[in-house]
Amino acid sequence: MALTPAKMEDNGEALASLTLDEAVERSHAIIDRAISQTEDDGKEVTAVCALFSGGNDSTTMLHLVRDRVTHAVHVNTTIGIEQTREFVRTTTADMNIPLIEAFPPNTYDELVRGEVIASKGKHQGEPVWKGFPGPAGHQMMYTRLKERALRTVRNQFVSNPFQQRIIFLAGMRVFESPRRWRNANEIDREGSIVWASPIVHWTNSHMRDYRALHQVPHNEVSDLLHMSGECLCGAFAKPGELDEIADWFPEAAKRIRDLEAEVQARGITACKWGQRPPKQRASPAGRLCTTCEWAEEGAEPGPSIAEWAADPSLTRRAA
Repeated sequence: MALTPAKMEDNGEALASLTLDEAVERSHAIIDRAISQTEDDGKEVTAVCALFSGGNDSTTMLHLVRDRVTHAVHVNTTIGIEQTREFVRTTTADMNIPLIEAFPPNTYDELVRGEVIASKGKHQGEPVWKGFPGPAGHQMMYTRLKERALRTVRNQFVSNPFQQRIIFLAGMRVFESPRRWRNANEIDREGSIVWASPIVHWTNSHMRDYRALHQVPHNEVSDLLHMSGECLCGAFAKPGELDEIADWFPEAAKRIRDLEAEVQARGITACKWGQRPPKQRASPAGRLCTTCEWAEEGAEPGPSIAEWAADPSLTRRAA
């Protein structure tokens, strides 16, 4: 079912005129298609996992797919707000969904202290990163803290990558931001991982209506900070963000400020969390970083949101 664009005022975007029931129906159709395409390709689906950051959009998606998944997966980035982790644990237990809390092989602290050493390549024996990341460090943080954690989950379910697939359901939405939509396909495959975005077509109105109808629980961190708080890497922090975190979650802010002191004592130049070094070029956001503000300088914008809405087969790869 193709989306028919209609001019509606919501976040300043021209949004699609699906009813909530139609949006839900299409969501389940996306999951069905991800499974059927994988099985038609002769591969076994070993698990269907909802990626659960603890944000309110993520919670809405989890509620929607709660009867379709084998597990929920939360990436513990080692630099998140503990109240969000507790919300994740409580919510998955209340929904009776098995939770996998995935950890990266190296912590955020080890990365910014320059303690993670490259084991191969031209920089073998050198730190892979030193200091707090600005925009240019975002991809490093995403790869090291989130992507590698998800690899451990994949390896838990995929012993034969030639015959088996794991499906990750992510909460990416086309209409979150004109800068983010290019990262939001309905279905993608990367090796033995099949990525599906069941709420990719949902508008803010759909999200609000569904939450109200089903009394979806809210994470206080998201309500107060307007982000899930599962990753405070600081790559795209806005001015004053750490002070705002300190107002509501002082333990999280103190942990960052203590780390600042450690990094400064080591003589590392990038010793301030959220500070953007001059002339840095932003690295692209990963699939799980939907709340990160980013823009690739010089990148082709691809089809517009209205064009995608009229033809959902368009993807950023086709653009």
